[in-house]
Amino acid sequence: MQVKKIYALAALGTLLYSCSSNQATVEDSNTEVAATTAISDEQHRLQFHFTPPTGWMNDPNGMVYHNGEYHLFYQHNPDSTVWGPMHWGHAISRDMINWEHLPIAIYPDSLGTIFSGSAVVDVKNTSGLGTAGNPAMVAIYTYHDAEGEKAGRDDFQTQGIAFSLDNGRNWTKYKNNPVLKNPGIRDFRDPKVSWYEEGQKWIMTLAVKDHISFYSSPNLIDWKLESDFGANVGAHGGVWECPDLFKLKVEGSDEEKWVLIVNINPGAPNGGSGTQYFLGSFDGNKFVMDPQFEASLNAKPAVATTVVGQEGIWIDYGRDNYAGITWSNVPKEDGRELFIGWMSNWDYANVVPTEKWRSAMTVARTLELVNTPAGLRVASMPVKELENIYGTTKTLAAQTVSSALDVSEKLSMNTSTFDLNLEVEPVGAQSSFAVELSNAKDQKVLIGFDATRGQYYINRDKAGENQFSDKFTGIQYAPRLSTDKAFDLRLVVDVASVELFADGGKTVMTSIFFPDEEFTQVRLVADNGELKVTSGQMTELKSIYKPAN
Repeated sequence: MQVKKIYALAALGTLLYSCSSNQATVEDSNTEVAATTAISDEQHRLQFHFTPPTGWMNDPNGMVYHNGEYHLFYQHNPDSTVWGPMHWGHAISRDMINWEHLPIAIYPDSLGTIFSGSAVVDVKNTSGLGTAGNPAMVAIYTYHDAEGEKAGRDDFQTQGIAFSLDNGRNWTKYKNNPVLKNPGIRDFRDPKVSWYEEGQKWIMTLAVKDHISFYSSPNLIDWKLESDFGANVGAHGGVWECPDLFKLKVEGSDEEKWVLIVNINPGAPNGGSGTQYFLGSFDGNKFVMDPQFEASLNAKPAVATTVVGQEGIWIDYGRDNYAGITWSNVPKEDGRELFIGWMSNWDYANVVPTEKWRSAMTVARTLELVNTPAGLRVASMPVKELENIYGTTKTLAAQTVSSALDVSEKLSMNTSTFDLNLEVEPVGAQSSFAVELSNAKDQKVLIGFDATRGQYYINRDKAGENQFSDKFTGIQYAPRLSTDKAFDLRLVVDVASVELFADGGKTVMTSIFFPDEEFTQVRLVADNGELKVTSGQMTELKSIYKPAN
């Protein structure tokens, strides 16, 4: 069979840049175009974010770069648009923007369904599953034995591995799974594995109920417990999940810090699911928090919380960035730490109003460790590859706004998918402002700064359909970590989402919404005073489903 036809019939329609040595027939091409158009025309189908063609999706899994391809696996229920028996869905990309969907990679078996995990390239062939010339790509994941859970056992989650010798196209499960058995803990999952060069060993960062356990292995098969971290620090409003561990260089220096990401549900500052992190050192055995970071962590929360006793420092304060982790095996010459998250929240993920598919991923982001008045913080910005789908760009002249400025009319831009960059400066200490996205049905979402609170916010209460959950509404707030007079704002907007990167990515907020028609009107609104616009630029973002003009 021709590969292009397989993808088209499955309504999988982005870029088919590999596996296509066969010539597609005219019939194949027409089928592909029709399938692609059907996807892109679905209401609320995001136009440049990753979404599953059909079925349910949650956590990103197994993110690894290998032979020029970024692999993205994900928690997937192919038979329903609600959470169910978990598989690993699979897609690949050369730029983290345009995606080629591949067949399901890992299916459930007698040991259980396939929960979250990670993937590595075993370059040194420590496992013996590949060769020096063709190292194995190894997936490490949690088996979830639903029957064992129903029977009341506590050891129903274990860790297994599978390997691929053909760039992730086909997978073989290790014959002696599980490689890490459960010591009798109900929540024992989501292994993120990385190579620790100094100790010449693999480190598994595992979420264990209310803390992180670090395991080590010489070969990805035999694991031993090294240490535990976190039972008494950070946010504990819910179960700890989906961890990650990596190094980042401090901006402007050669100093490095280890970053430990811990996702938690519930317990986020704006309710439901969220991603906290810790900074410190790691010696192959223990993670030790940085004293300055620990002091700021124990300070009064920067955002009024919906969760009693919530603490924590967050990679994204919006309601819709969860379970995010980083790609492994990114080439050293690239030098970036690349991140992507699930763009939803367990408070309402199963009931959002999409018909054939549920959930999307955030735009891929680059993480950096930057200095702020609050101390070192992880900043994030969209990957530069987003420029691959740039369309028309128009520039906003410097001016003063006394009430409101219709940006879309001023620039003659009529698009619901765009990258908006603004530098603004309020006139007066109590001058709040917002970017308003709206449509002809008087539906709108506001992304702005509340001067009284000194915080950024997103208000989607009037952004369209929200009756599916009483937890969907409510203003979301985030701290401003910059003391500059000027506000540097970047909004990446899709037909059903907005991602705010403020002050160079020091404050980030992600939020989804479901308008009855797309938001094509963009206004800059000044409250309680004037607003100086120093610079502005709006760039159309093209659909990854439609051919370039």
